[in-house]
Amino acid sequence: MARALAPDAPAQPVRARDWIETLQRYRHPDVARSVFEVFISFVPFVALWAAAWAALSVGYWLTLLIAIPAAFFLVRLFLIQHDCGHGALFRKKLTNDWVGRVVGVLTLTPYDAWRRSHAIHHASHGSLDDRGVGDIDTLTVSEYRALSPWQRFLYRTYRHPFVLFGIGPTYLFVIQHRLPMKMLRGADWRSLASVIGTNIGLVALVGLLVWLVGWKAFLAVQLPIVAIGSSIGVWLFYIQHQFEETIWDEKPEWNVHEAALHGSSHYDLPGFLPWLTAHIGIHHVHHLYSRIPYYNLPKVLRDYPELANVHRITLWESFKCVKLRLWDESQRRMVTLSDVAVA
Repeated sequence: MARALAPDAPAQPVRARDWIETLQRYRHPDVARSVFEVFISFVPFVALWAAAWAALSVGYWLTLLIAIPAAFFLVRLFLIQHDCGHGALFRKKLTNDWVGRVVGVLTLTPYDAWRRSHAIHHASHGSLDDRGVGDIDTLTVSEYRALSPWQRFLYRTYRHPFVLFGIGPTYLFVIQHRLPMKMLRGADWRSLASVIGTNIGLVALVGLLVWLVGWKAFLAVQLPIVAIGSSIGVWLFYIQHQFEETIWDEKPEWNVHEAALHGSSHYDLPGFLPWLTAHIGIHHVHHLYSRIPYYNLPKVLRDYPELANVHRITLWESFKCVKLRLWDESQRRMVTLSDVAVA
């Protein structure tokens, strides 16, 4: 039985854009809750990092085991930075920005540069005319067929799971984010300053940790945490947009609200995973109204349970999305490479 609406909840909208008025009532952050969320993400991450270091004296297997929950808390910190970038976690822009910048040192992500590219992603997701910034490279079937054999090989390599979820995420966060040219393309001085500032902060933090534990111990702990955390982050982003019934359109057919609601999934994770991933799985609601703090997203689904079934994907179902690599314009769905005949 569907749960009854909250007493002051408006009736269910019909069109995607009509949800905006309904969702804005969830946008206001609770400052005490936001501070608490930062605390319960940062403190466990530091504690688990220290535990992983201490475990080196027992065996590296234990360090690697502890690195898994530590990586999830690193993802949670990234999602705090993510909400700050949307101006969602605190009421004042200055507070959001400085919390985001500090957390960005831990997540290896220059806050202002990333915020700009992510805003472009939100403003253009699902538009075939505006691909290339803040998204995963996706070709249409006709575009893929027009490629040379070498270009097809490069695209297949890029979209291979080992690259996309394995070595690619670590390269992205550890190396590419040190000078992210895509993020900086057309950007203002704040974006460049954030890259420089984040890199300086990283040098200082890494220098301190190397001085405290030694460079070998630092790498033994930090690398698996970053590798696992970055892979989890890219996996989440992939499943949130690369599913069979997502939406891609050319202008003028493309509509930002329809693309937000129907081009994003509801990744319904089991157990504690929604909490560990800061409810980012409720991605269709987030894309439709990005100013909602992540801890308010479950309230939306409780008040409007019909939204829970919009492009819902379970953990098991998400593994099937890995093979989807092209957008078929004629069938209007994502397809596998084996579905496409290439002359």
